[in-house]
Amino acid sequence: MTNLYMGGEDLPDDYTDENGANYSVDTNETDKTWENEASSDTTPMVRISLKEYNDLRDQTKYITDATLIGAIDKIEFFVKELRKHIVRKY
Repeated sequence: MTNLYMGGEDLPDDYTDENGANYSVDTNETDKTWENEASSDTTPMVRISLKEYNDLRDQTKYITDATLIGAIDKIEFFVKELRKHIVRKY
């Protein structure tokens, strides 16, 4: 079974477990190689003014897709056709 070292003071510089795998205990050298990974942004950033942002946000309230507008128009047409056949008796 692999020994677990609860403190850091009794940790050897390198050791081999029961399966023969070699491990080395690094200082913070490995951490330093990864320190910029979280802060680097891989996506390009675009800066826009607050007014442009608000205009774009307001556009999300409206349907602008031509295909979807066409489908809605067809639904409206069929609803009007169905309304012609409604007979209400009181």
